[in-house]
Amino acid sequence: MTFNVALRLGRVSNLPTVWTNMLAAVVLAGGIVTDLRLVPVALALSLFYIGGMFLNDAFDAEIDARERPERPIPSGQVSKTAVFTWGFAMLAAGIGLLLVAGMVLAGGTGIWPALGGLGLALAIIAYNRHHKGNPSSPLIMGLCRVFVYLTAGLCFVVTLPPALFIGAGLLLAYLIGLTYVAKQENLGRVENMWPLLFLGAPIVFGALQAIEQPAVWPFWAVFTVWILVALYFVKRRGPGDIPRAVVSLIAGICLLDAVLIANAGEPMLAGLAVVGFVLTLFFQKFIAGT
Repeated sequence: MTFNVALRLGRVSNLPTVWTNMLAAVVLAGGIVTDLRLVPVALALSLFYIGGMFLNDAFDAEIDARERPERPIPSGQVSKTAVFTWGFAMLAAGIGLLLVAGMVLAGGTGIWPALGGLGLALAIIAYNRHHKGNPSSPLIMGLCRVFVYLTAGLCFVVTLPPALFIGAGLLLAYLIGLTYVAKQENLGRVENMWPLLFLGAPIVFGALQAIEQPAVWPFWAVFTVWILVALYFVKRRGPGDIPRAVVSLIAGICLLDAVLIANAGEPMLAGLAVVGFVLTLFFQKFIAGT
């Protein structure tokens, strides 16, 4: 497997969205973003994402042979067995790194981060095995991101605060809407619009919070405008519009994190999440995000 093939399989252009998820979860959990434990946690969550993307291609190899023959496995650039092996190995390595963060480094919370990682790994496998033709797959995908929040938060506290669960719930709603659009990517159109209402949950939340906290306002405004741009692509249905909407919504995860971080009283760190948004868009120009 060449390095370029690995980058394509891992959809690494979207990694900044994982890092901003971690940042938001740490802030919402009351953690310290300069804590040394975040190094293995960031590596672990990155491995979970890349490993999950590898497994997505491996499980979908037969379908991709018909619908997306240019993907690395059906095009013969790498074997399905190798992709399966690397994918599961990365999930295992991620759990190992979380054990280090929880049980080896100072201030760790014990086995809890690894248990969160185990839940994340199981959610990833469940999605990849059963997402085709499964109407509940957007929910399962959303749970994958919820476990990212939970896992990062558990590195700092065992009893997670309500703010983190609220943030995870909003992220879940957003991912349900996003994944529904992504499932229609090969069709070139979105047949039913009502699941897109899930995207409105964080918009409404941010609007209500911006009334009381002016620092939330600029991040909420950018997030809302960006979602409207993505929905415009969904509605227009021109050539390439649905894939464009999908990658736009993926990048928008960083902006949702920014809203949550700003609402927690950390506008400077929210700015870092916006940087993650810009990086995602930049990387997507070179490595496909879907």
